[in-house]
Amino acid sequence: MTTSTTRRALLLAAVLAAGAGFATAAAAQTSIKIGYVLSRTGPNTGGAAVTTLPNYEMWAKEVNDAGGIKLGEKRVPIEIVAYDDRSSAEEAVRGIERLINQDKVDFILPPWGTGLNLAVGPILAREGYPHLAATAVTDKAPELAKRWPNSFWLLGTSTGAAEALVDLLVKLRDEKKIGDTVAMVAIADGFGIDLSTAARPALTKAKFKLAYDKSYPIGTQDLAPIINDVKALNPDVFVAFSYPPDTLALTEQSRIAGFNPKIFYTGVGTAFPLFNQKFGKNTEGVMGIGGWSGDSAAIKDYLARHKAARNGAEPDRWASAVTYSSLQILQQAIERVGKVDRAAVIKELQTGSFDTVIGKVKFENNLPTRYWWVGQWQGGDFYGVAPAGNVGARAAIVPKPAWVAP
Repeated sequence: MTTSTTRRALLLAAVLAAGAGFATAAAAQTSIKIGYVLSRTGPNTGGAAVTTLPNYEMWAKEVNDAGGIKLGEKRVPIEIVAYDDRSSAEEAVRGIERLINQDKVDFILPPWGTGLNLAVGPILAREGYPHLAATAVTDKAPELAKRWPNSFWLLGTSTGAAEALVDLLVKLRDEKKIGDTVAMVAIADGFGIDLSTAARPALTKAKFKLAYDKSYPIGTQDLAPIINDVKALNPDVFVAFSYPPDTLALTEQSRIAGFNPKIFYTGVGTAFPLFNQKFGKNTEGVMGIGGWSGDSAAIKDYLARHKAARNGAEPDRWASAVTYSSLQILQQAIERVGKVDRAAVIKELQTGSFDTVIGKVKFENNLPTRYWWVGQWQGGDFYGVAPAGNVGARAAIVPKPAWVAP
């Protein structure tokens, strides 16, 4: 009896001590230091400046204006440490190592783009930091999620993107709105290589004729020869797995050359506000990767807050909202854990459900279950059109209206 009473007393003491330790740890935390390495210079600058940096800065300000992130019974502010990766994988890794070893940050936000997220993935996994990759599309995502259980791939897989696009093309072909000839180009970087590699067998399986299939080096300035070659083939569908500078250049050159296929699809950058600003009425009917539920109340609120925070500048209509959602997810996970415990936060990310501007997100094997894979400019906004089963999906406008004089 005495032994049993003693054991109960010891157990109660241990529980109280653990609770006291938790409270002491939370009370001792006066801020949460969050670091990131981002492309402020180099070829990735355009994507990082539109999609990633505005959301990092807006979120940090909103959190601090609200008193900070809640740890237990109190809120603590965010402290930001940031470096330029110069659009270089080596610089990105070097910057991450500095954040970990020198700055001793509590959490790290990811860089922009598929290639740099793949580059920094190993060190974030080794050091046990949550890695919410909001701007990476790769078929390696399921494998990487197993290898690096700290990593979460919010834009999914290249195969998912390619198959959703091909499914849409099949539907449009069945409706007699397009033929079966496709021309495809891709940037010779992680994103373009992955997407074209996934699209090739999907198009072949669906019995499309791939009349043109070439890649071009990152940083290519003159894309006119590609457009001229493709125009001569007169394809029904043009697909470019491109980065922002190339997306703009390919579109402009197509307008100049009078190349106007029934489906004109470009990659990263199509959803950018700059695309709409540059091409005006010529955006109508242009398709690209991504999209969003532009009619949802949460997206409308996010758009308004972004414009207010960025002097009227708008987010892109795809990965911007996903990036902001990743920050909401991270914050909710930290607050549920109640302290800076990266392992516990990773566990919460793996198992929890999160309310975000893109809707409720719950990861399965560290990947979300819903994506926008194809968007289209319609009436001045870039709406998601595929998968058609997504809430808020719009019907595609096909054929794309003819280019007009600027």
